[in-house]
Amino acid sequence: MIRKVLVSSVMTLFISSAPALAVETSEAKNAPIAIPAPPEGQGQVVFFRPGGTGFAVGCSVNEKGQKVSSLGAGRYFVMVAGPGRHEFTVKSEAKDNLALEVEAGETQYATCRIKMGIMIGRPDLAPSTEAEFRKHGKLKLVDADDMGPGEGALRPDQLTAAISTSSEK
Repeated sequence: MIRKVLVSSVMTLFISSAPALAVETSEAKNAPIAIPAPPEGQGQVVFFRPGGTGFAVGCSVNEKGQKVSSLGAGRYFVMVAGPGRHEFTVKSEAKDNLALEVEAGETQYATCRIKMGIMIGRPDLAPSTEAEFRKHGKLKLVDADDMGPGEGALRPDQLTAAISTSSEK
């Protein structure tokens, strides 16, 4: 008898709290992606890759010959960059370049799309906008193991810390 009451109480508690859990989960999924302000005296570039064509082909963003991070379909990353000219490259069977003039305090956006190639998809790196980035609201941050030794890309824990510091200001 006590066992039935205990099980019944636990089930009632679980069922009554389930809608609240569902709302929290749903709200978290629909929350806009938080992008922190760049550090003092620095700028930043948000690289993203919407899903679609070439989902199996990676888009490895490089600067100065070093991999900064790979972008799988539906992924993004934030790269802190000093003011000045920065040249980024992506490569598969063909190479594409993107040069950006980064200014302190600004956030720029760049997108990688995969176009048709002869043997494999060709990555195309191009300037973008915050509106275009926000349009693809279900983007996920790249995993730390997709990041390379190149400087500037914020790892997931660094991005979380930057967001919390940004929101405190």
